Amino acid sequence: MPPSQKQVQTFHKEGRLSGADYILAARCPDQPGVLARMTPVLAGEGCDVRGAAVYGDPDTKEFLVRIELKSPMACADRLTDAFRSLAAELNLDYAFHDATRPMRVLVAVSRLDHCLDALLHKQRIGAAPIEIVGVASNHEALRPLADRRDIPYHYLPITKETKPQQEAAFGRAIAEADAELVVLARYMQILSNGFAASLAGRCINIHHSFLPSFKGAKPYHQAHDRGVKLIGATAHYVTADLDEGPIIEQDVARVTHATSAAEMAAIGREVEASVLARAVKQHAEHRVFVTGRRTVILA
Repeated sequence: MPPSQKQVQTFHKEGRLSGADYILAARCPDQPGVLARMTPVLAGEGCDVRGAAVYGDPDTKEFLVRIELKSPMACADRLTDAFRSLAAELNLDYAFHDATRPMRVLVAVSRLDHCLDALLHKQRIGAAPIEIVGVASNHEALRPLADRRDIPYHYLPITKETKPQQEAAFGRAIAEADAELVVLARYMQILSNGFAASLAGRCINIHHSFLPSFKGAKPYHQAHDRGVKLIGATAHYVTADLDEGPIIEQDVARVTHATSAAEMAAIGREVEASVLARAVKQHAEHRVFVTGRRTVILA
């Protein structure tokens, strides 16, 4: 059985959204009665609301909505059509997502495997609605990890002189895999502004949270030298502003003076892997709304 079919079955059986057929993600100017206007339209299409979360953002004056729907007889196109007139009235930006289909993800890596390992594990046990459809890397080091799972591996070596050609090949790999999300899982290359812009809203990066204090090589050794007591990681959307995109997920772990630099690095890898996996899961479940330079996560 192809991996995609296995993943769909696992997701149906064990995934948190197993009771939903569709997810409605919507935003509009904050105004009274938005949900009251939506629910009759949904009921008219035979939809049963199985879960909902909303947020009225006081800063942007937007109303954000995420609704899990059970509607075996409906389809996304029909639901989209049913919402058209309401969308015009409310100035509503919306989409219906198939909650039974895992999101297609292409993962970019360099030499470290901990973040890719975490995502593969989440897929295998059905803990995140994702299907990893490819691995791209500027090194061959992690090819065996992909080969063992029959995942296409795209070797994309890069130099300063070949960066435009390498990114063009990277873009073709994304398109050919029909990837909906790109994850930089400790991919130690900086994307060009143009390439980052082409992936806006569908590319997630992970890095340690020492920035901007400890840049360059061996950040955990630098942190150890300075007596750092908290090790953290940040997952965020990729933008042209290096490591400054809207933050999706963060976490920290406490260390002491007795924690060696090597132990700090090991703890940091664990934090990075868990933070990235949570961020990818939240994105794949359509919980993340970008509002300006920050995000709102609807639980």
